[in-house]
Amino acid sequence: ELFVQYLATYSYKHGRGKEKNALTYSDLSHTAEECETFQFLADILPKKILASKYLKMLEKEKRDGEVGEDDEEDEEEDDEDETVDGDVGS
Repeated sequence: ELFVQYLATYSYKHGRGKEKNALTYSDLSHTAEECETFQFLADILPKKILASKYLKMLEKEKRDGEVGEDDEEDEEEDDEDETVDGDVGS
């Protein structure tokens, strides 16, 4: 209970709480990211993002993952070609 009170008070004082006279989620997430004491909460209190931005991030990660897999497959095929060429010349 004291920990939650301390987190709320710290976030209120160091965030925009005084301006709005309210404690917001963004104040809490900012505190979790910026304050070393609360860094362990960063995964629990992530910054809010729009669903459209999240979907774009997922698409990009998927595309990047496919490109990386294609490169690995090409390298494996090149290795197999070199082995076959070496056996033929012997």
